[in-house]
Amino acid sequence: MTSPTPPAPQRHAARRSIVGEDTPIARALPNRDRRMVGAWCFLDHAGPLRFAPGKGMHVGAHPHIGLQTFTWMIEGEFLHRDSLGYEQVVRPGQVNLMTAGRGVAHSEDSVHDGASLHAAQLWIALPEAERQREPAFCNYADLPVVQADGFRITVLAGTVLGQTAPTRVYSPLSGADLSCDGPARTTLPLDPTFEYGALVLRGEATLAGERLSADELLFFPAGRHELSLQTDGPAEILLLGGEPFGEAIILWWNFVGRTHQDMEQALADWNAHPNTGGCFGTVRPGCLATPLKAPSLEGVHLKPGA
Repeated sequence: MTSPTPPAPQRHAARRSIVGEDTPIARALPNRDRRMVGAWCFLDHAGPLRFAPGKGMHVGAHPHIGLQTFTWMIEGEFLHRDSLGYEQVVRPGQVNLMTAGRGVAHSEDSVHDGASLHAAQLWIALPEAERQREPAFCNYADLPVVQADGFRITVLAGTVLGQTAPTRVYSPLSGADLSCDGPARTTLPLDPTFEYGALVLRGEATLAGERLSADELLFFPAGRHELSLQTDGPAEILLLGGEPFGEAIILWWNFVGRTHQDMEQALADWNAHPNTGGCFGTVRPGCLATPLKAPSLEGVHLKPGA
């Protein structure tokens, strides 16, 4: 008896955008055809790049609800400040994980202007039972690393190749960074109950027979037991996985909710106290950018999954 053919992967090109003052990024999630991979609902890839002298990434204070922000730093350094009182530099090989829950605000600054930057910024949607939890923050400086067939595999979330990351998440999911300095080939076991997304961060790679360049996302529906991966030279791939998220969400601006009213309330709370207290609190001073202004919802009605 032969094994069933796994569902065909789906290719998605990241779109270009700007964050902060003028930092170019590639936004892989959400996109027109794919909103989430498991609970992973947002993925920006910045770099690799070097800022001009006197320039850097500076994102003013802004609010979040209903999600976790997950920063994976590959090159460069960010200074995170938040309304919980934390002030933390995230360095290469580390993750900053902030749980917004019922509401938190934060800012981000390059530690050194004119420096290099390579990072992935992700959001994880919190399930209904957890989305009103108290906000929290943690820096993870010691992540599991596995060497396999020429790849250095850093486990960022969940369990990969028998190694479990310490990052605290609230849905069944996984995340790993796979890098190599030259040609490499391996086959990774997958959880068939998970859907997966692979984004090439550097170089080129062939996954399940599909050739990908940097900032191309390949989505794999649930049902796949393994993934073949091959590179012809130096490369880096971000592999995300998770059980299909069984709740319809609204992702708007920096908020994740379930109803239009959730978004209206969060918007009103921020506009009433834009980094001046209220339910989002006040981010410690020092950011080189001004607090972000929320866009208007006038004439807009948000629906889950739209």
